[in-house]
Amino acid sequence: MPPLPVDLTIREALDLARAQGLERVDAHLTLGHLLQRQRAWLLAHDDERLGAQQSDRWRDWLARRVAGEPLAYILGEKEFFGLHLRVSPQVLVPRPDTETLVDWALDIVRELRTQRPHPDAPLSVVDLGTGSGAIALALAAHGGPLQVTATDASEGALNTVLANAQALGLTVRCVAGHWLSPLAGERFDLIVSNPPYIAEGDPHLAALTHEPISALTAGADGLADLRTLCRQAPDHLHPGGWLVLEHGWDQAAPVAQLMHDAGLTAVGHRRDLGGVLRCTAGKLPET
Repeated sequence: MPPLPVDLTIREALDLARAQGLERVDAHLTLGHLLQRQRAWLLAHDDERLGAQQSDRWRDWLARRVAGEPLAYILGEKEFFGLHLRVSPQVLVPRPDTETLVDWALDIVRELRTQRPHPDAPLSVVDLGTGSGAIALALAAHGGPLQVTATDASEGALNTVLANAQALGLTVRCVAGHWLSPLAGERFDLIVSNPPYIAEGDPHLAALTHEPISALTAGADGLADLRTLCRQAPDHLHPGGWLVLEHGWDQAAPVAQLMHDAGLTAVGHRRDLGGVLRCTAGKLPET
Protein backbone atom coordinates (compact mmCIF):
# COMPACT_ATOMS: atom_id res chain seq x y z
CA MET A 1 0.00 0.00 0.00
CA PRO A 2 1.46 3.41 -0.98
CA PRO A 3 1.93 6.05 1.75
CA LEU A 4 -1.42 7.43 2.88
CA PRO A 5 -2.17 11.14 3.33
CA VAL A 6 -2.44 12.68 6.77
CA ASP A 7 -6.19 13.16 6.33
CA LEU A 8 -7.64 9.83 5.21
CA THR A 9 -10.76 9.25 3.20
CA ILE A 10 -13.24 6.78 4.67
CA ARG A 11 -12.21 4.26 2.00
CA GLU A 12 -8.52 4.71 2.88
CA ALA A 13 -9.28 4.38 6.58
CA LEU A 14 -11.07 1.07 6.00
CA ASP A 15 -8.34 -0.15 3.63
CA LEU A 16 -5.79 0.60 6.35
CA ALA A 17 -7.81 -1.41 8.85
CA ARG A 18 -8.05 -4.35 6.44
CA ALA A 19 -4.29 -4.21 5.73
CA GLN A 20 -3.64 -4.48 9.48
CA GLY A 21 -5.89 -7.51 9.83
CA LEU A 22 -8.94 -5.91 11.44
CA GLU A 23 -12.20 -7.66 10.64
CA ARG A 24 -14.58 -5.73 8.37
CA VAL A 25 -17.43 -5.59 10.88
CA ASP A 26 -15.05 -4.50 13.62
CA ALA A 27 -13.62 -1.76 11.39
CA HIS A 28 -17.03 -0.40 10.40
CA LEU A 29 -18.19 -0.37 14.02
CA THR A 30 -15.08 1.42 15.22
CA LEU A 31 -14.97 3.99 12.43
CA GLY A 32 -18.70 4.57 12.78
CA HIS A 33 -18.19 5.32 16.46
CA LEU A 34 -15.37 7.74 15.66
CA LEU A 35 -17.46 9.63 13.11
CA GLN A 36 -20.82 9.08 14.85
CA ARG A 37 -22.22 7.58 11.64
CA GLN A 38 -24.00 4.35 10.71
CA ARG A 39 -22.41 1.70 8.48
CA ALA A 40 -24.70 2.53 5.56
CA TRP A 41 -23.52 6.16 5.64
CA LEU A 42 -19.87 5.08 5.63
CA LEU A 43 -20.43 2.94 2.55
CA ALA A 44 -22.30 5.69 0.73
CA HIS A 45 -19.72 8.40 1.53
CA ASP A 46 -16.44 6.50 1.33
CA ASP A 47 -14.75 9.34 -0.61
CA GLU A 48 -15.26 11.85 2.22
CA ARG A 49 -12.18 12.78 4.22
CA LEU A 50 -11.57 12.49 7.93
CA GLY A 51 -9.96 15.51 9.51
CA ALA A 52 -6.30 15.29 10.45
CA GLN A 53 -7.15 14.78 14.14
CA GLN A 54 -9.70 12.10 13.31
CA SER A 55 -7.16 10.35 11.08
CA ASP A 56 -4.57 10.41 13.89
CA ARG A 57 -7.10 9.00 16.33
CA TRP A 58 -8.06 6.30 13.82
CA ARG A 59 -4.43 5.23 13.47
CA ASP A 60 -4.09 5.12 17.26
CA TRP A 61 -7.28 3.06 17.66
CA LEU A 62 -6.13 0.64 14.96
CA ALA A 63 -2.77 0.13 16.66
CA ARG A 64 -4.48 -0.55 20.00
CA ARG A 65 -6.99 -2.95 18.44
CA VAL A 66 -4.31 -4.86 16.50
CA ALA A 67 -2.38 -5.17 19.80
CA GLY A 68 -5.39 -7.00 21.23
CA GLU A 69 -7.00 -4.28 23.33
CA PRO A 70 -10.76 -4.94 23.63
CA LEU A 71 -12.87 -2.70 21.42
CA ALA A 72 -14.97 -1.75 24.45
CA TYR A 73 -11.94 -0.13 26.11
CA ILE A 74 -11.05 1.78 22.95
CA LEU A 75 -14.60 3.09 22.53
CA GLY A 76 -15.13 3.47 26.28
CA GLU A 77 -18.49 1.73 26.21
CA LYS A 78 -20.21 -1.63 25.83
CA GLU A 79 -23.85 -2.63 25.33
CA PHE A 80 -25.22 -5.18 27.78
CA PHE A 81 -28.84 -6.29 28.12
CA GLY A 82 -29.96 -3.24 26.13
CA LEU A 83 -27.99 -0.81 28.31
CA HIS A 84 -25.07 1.31 27.09
CA LEU A 85 -22.42 1.05 29.81
CA ARG A 86 -19.21 2.96 30.27
CA VAL A 87 -16.22 0.65 30.66
CA SER A 88 -12.51 1.10 31.28
CA PRO A 89 -9.48 -1.14 31.87
CA GLN A 90 -10.40 -1.06 35.58
CA VAL A 91 -13.36 -3.37 34.95
CA LEU A 92 -14.01 -6.56 33.01
CA VAL A 93 -15.75 -6.10 29.66
CA PRO A 94 -19.34 -7.43 30.03
CA ARG A 95 -19.87 -10.60 27.99
CA PRO A 96 -23.07 -11.60 26.16
CA ASP A 97 -23.04 -14.96 27.97
CA THR A 98 -23.57 -13.15 31.28
CA GLU A 99 -27.01 -12.14 30.02
CA THR A 100 -27.91 -15.78 30.79
CA LEU A 101 -27.41 -15.01 34.48
CA VAL A 102 -29.55 -11.84 34.24
CA ASP A 103 -32.35 -13.70 32.46
CA TRP A 104 -32.39 -16.36 35.17
CA ALA A 105 -32.25 -13.79 37.96
CA LEU A 106 -35.23 -11.95 36.45
CA ASP A 107 -37.17 -15.23 36.27
CA ILE A 108 -36.45 -15.80 39.96
CA VAL A 109 -37.55 -12.27 40.82
CA ARG A 110 -40.86 -12.84 39.06
CA GLU A 111 -41.30 -16.19 40.83
CA LEU A 112 -40.55 -14.69 44.25
CA ARG A 113 -43.11 -11.94 43.67
CA THR A 114 -45.87 -14.46 43.05
CA GLN A 115 -45.12 -15.97 46.47
CA ARG A 116 -45.33 -12.69 48.40
CA PRO A 117 -48.48 -11.29 50.03
CA HIS A 118 -47.53 -7.87 48.65
CA PRO A 119 -46.09 -8.46 45.14
CA ASP A 120 -45.29 -4.77 44.65
CA ALA A 121 -43.01 -4.60 47.68
CA PRO A 122 -39.37 -4.29 46.55
CA LEU A 123 -37.19 -7.37 46.73
CA SER A 124 -33.57 -7.09 47.87
CA VAL A 125 -30.82 -8.08 45.43
CA VAL A 126 -27.04 -7.91 45.68
CA ASP A 127 -24.52 -8.24 42.84
CA LEU A 128 -21.12 -9.29 44.20
CA GLY A 129 -17.93 -8.22 42.42
CA THR A 130 -20.03 -5.97 40.22
CA GLY A 131 -17.28 -4.55 37.96
CA SER A 132 -18.96 -2.14 35.55
CA GLY A 133 -22.29 -2.79 37.27
CA ALA A 134 -23.66 -4.64 34.24
CA ILE A 135 -25.65 -7.24 36.19
CA ALA A 136 -26.83 -4.89 38.94
CA LEU A 137 -27.94 -2.21 36.48
CA ALA A 138 -29.68 -4.70 34.17
CA LEU A 139 -31.67 -6.00 37.15
CA ALA A 140 -32.46 -2.47 38.32
CA ALA A 141 -33.65 -1.55 34.82
CA HIS A 142 -35.76 -4.64 34.12
CA GLY A 143 -36.63 -6.21 37.48
CA GLY A 144 -39.44 -3.96 38.66
CA PRO A 145 -39.30 -2.71 42.25
CA LEU A 146 -35.92 -3.86 43.58
CA GLN A 147 -33.48 -2.67 46.19
CA VAL A 148 -30.21 -3.33 44.36
CA THR A 149 -26.84 -3.39 46.09
CA ALA A 150 -23.51 -3.82 44.30
CA THR A 151 -20.19 -4.67 45.96
CA ASP A 152 -16.65 -4.57 44.66
CA ALA A 153 -13.19 -4.42 46.17
CA SER A 154 -12.09 -1.93 43.49
CA GLU A 155 -12.79 1.76 44.05
CA GLY A 156 -12.41 2.33 40.32
CA ALA A 157 -15.09 -0.26 39.61
CA LEU A 158 -17.55 1.31 42.05
CA ASN A 159 -16.94 4.73 40.51
CA THR A 160 -17.77 3.19 37.13
CA VAL A 161 -21.01 1.72 38.53
CA LEU A 162 -22.06 5.06 39.99
CA ALA A 163 -21.32 6.85 36.70
CA ASN A 164 -23.31 4.27 34.75
CA ALA A 165 -26.22 4.41 37.20
CA GLN A 166 -26.35 8.19 36.97
CA ALA A 167 -26.22 8.14 33.16
CA LEU A 168 -29.03 5.57 33.03
CA GLY A 169 -31.17 7.17 35.73
CA LEU A 170 -31.02 4.04 37.90
CA THR A 171 -30.50 3.62 41.64
CA VAL A 172 -27.92 1.15 42.93
CA ARG A 173 -26.32 1.17 46.39
CA CYS A 174 -22.56 0.63 46.09
CA VAL A 175 -20.55 -0.92 48.93
CA ALA A 176 -16.77 -1.34 48.95
CA GLY A 177 -15.35 -4.70 49.99
CA HIS A 178 -14.74 -8.34 49.10
CA TRP A 179 -17.86 -10.37 48.35
CA LEU A 180 -20.29 -10.40 51.30
CA SER A 181 -17.80 -9.29 53.94
CA PRO A 182 -18.95 -5.62 54.00
CA LEU A 183 -22.61 -6.68 54.37
CA ALA A 184 -22.46 -8.20 57.86
CA GLY A 185 -25.93 -8.84 59.26
CA GLU A 186 -27.73 -8.15 55.96
CA ARG A 187 -29.90 -10.69 54.16
CA PHE A 188 -31.19 -10.64 50.59
CA ASP A 189 -33.85 -12.29 48.48
CA LEU A 190 -31.35 -12.85 45.68
CA ILE A 191 -27.55 -12.96 45.51
CA VAL A 192 -25.95 -12.92 42.05
CA SER A 193 -22.34 -12.89 40.93
CA ASN A 194 -20.05 -13.38 37.97
CA PRO A 195 -16.85 -13.96 39.95
CA PRO A 196 -13.37 -14.79 38.67
CA TYR A 197 -13.33 -18.46 37.65
CA ILE A 198 -10.31 -19.00 35.40
CA ALA A 199 -7.51 -21.13 36.83
CA GLU A 200 -4.18 -19.42 37.33
CA GLY A 201 -1.87 -20.43 34.50
CA ASP A 202 -4.73 -21.14 32.08
CA PRO A 203 -3.39 -20.65 28.52
CA HIS A 204 -6.48 -18.61 27.57
CA LEU A 205 -5.26 -15.79 29.83
CA ALA A 206 -2.73 -14.83 27.16
CA ALA A 207 -5.57 -13.34 25.10
CA LEU A 208 -6.95 -11.38 28.07
CA THR A 209 -3.90 -9.37 29.13
CA HIS A 210 -5.68 -6.01 28.75
CA GLU A 211 -8.35 -6.88 31.33
CA PRO A 212 -7.84 -6.82 35.12
CA ILE A 213 -6.33 -10.15 36.15
CA SER A 214 -8.03 -9.97 39.56
CA ALA A 215 -11.41 -10.14 37.82
CA LEU A 216 -10.41 -13.26 35.88
CA THR A 217 -8.44 -15.75 37.97
CA ALA A 218 -9.29 -17.56 41.20
CA GLY A 219 -6.66 -19.96 42.44
CA ALA A 220 -5.14 -23.08 40.95
CA ASP A 221 -8.50 -24.58 39.91
CA GLY A 222 -10.50 -21.38 39.33
CA LEU A 223 -12.94 -22.28 42.11
CA ALA A 224 -11.53 -20.26 45.02
CA ASP A 225 -14.02 -17.39 44.84
CA LEU A 226 -16.92 -19.67 43.97
CA ARG A 227 -16.16 -21.64 47.14
CA THR A 228 -16.19 -18.44 49.19
CA LEU A 229 -19.51 -17.30 47.74
CA CYS A 230 -21.23 -20.64 48.30
CA ARG A 231 -19.93 -20.74 51.87
CA GLN A 232 -20.97 -17.16 52.72
CA ALA A 233 -24.32 -17.00 50.91
CA PRO A 234 -26.58 -18.95 53.30
CA ASP A 235 -25.92 -16.46 56.12
CA HIS A 236 -26.99 -13.61 53.81
CA LEU A 237 -30.12 -15.07 52.23
CA HIS A 238 -33.69 -14.79 53.46
CA PRO A 239 -35.42 -18.18 53.75
CA GLY A 240 -36.48 -19.08 50.22
CA GLY A 241 -33.83 -16.76 48.76
CA TRP A 242 -31.60 -17.70 45.83
CA LEU A 243 -27.91 -17.70 44.94
CA VAL A 244 -27.14 -17.51 41.19
CA LEU A 245 -23.54 -17.81 39.98
CA GLU A 246 -21.81 -17.69 36.61
CA HIS A 247 -18.86 -20.08 36.21
CA GLY A 248 -16.56 -21.75 33.71
CA TRP A 249 -17.59 -24.22 31.03
CA ASP A 250 -16.43 -27.23 33.06
CA GLN A 251 -17.41 -26.07 36.56
CA ALA A 252 -21.15 -26.78 36.70
CA ALA A 253 -20.78 -30.03 38.64
CA PRO A 254 -18.31 -28.76 41.27
CA VAL A 255 -20.32 -25.56 41.80
CA ALA A 256 -23.49 -27.60 42.25
CA GLN A 257 -21.69 -29.71 44.85
CA LEU A 258 -20.52 -26.55 46.64
CA MET A 259 -24.13 -25.37 46.81
CA HIS A 260 -25.35 -28.72 48.12
CA ASP A 261 -22.58 -28.70 50.74
CA ALA A 262 -23.72 -25.21 51.82
CA GLY A 263 -27.26 -26.49 52.42
CA LEU A 264 -28.87 -25.00 49.31
CA THR A 265 -31.63 -26.92 47.55
CA ALA A 266 -33.32 -26.96 44.12
CA VAL A 267 -29.84 -26.67 42.59
CA GLY A 268 -29.91 -26.42 38.81
CA HIS A 269 -28.10 -25.06 35.76
CA ARG A 270 -28.67 -22.91 32.71
CA ARG A 271 -26.87 -22.90 29.37
CA ASP A 272 -25.32 -19.86 27.69
CA LEU A 273 -25.68 -18.77 24.06
CA GLY A 274 -23.27 -21.48 22.97
CA GLY A 275 -25.09 -24.26 24.80
CA VAL A 276 -22.55 -24.46 27.64
CA LEU A 277 -23.69 -24.93 31.26
CA ARG A 278 -22.74 -21.40 32.32
CA CYS A 279 -24.78 -20.67 35.47
CA THR A 280 -25.76 -22.61 38.57
CA ALA A 281 -28.33 -21.59 41.17
CA GLY A 282 -29.52 -22.88 44.53
CA LYS A 283 -32.21 -21.94 47.04
CA LEU A 284 -32.02 -21.54 50.81
CA PRO A 285 -34.76 -23.73 52.33
CA GLU A 286 -37.80 -21.93 53.74
CA THR A 287 -37.15 -23.42 57.18
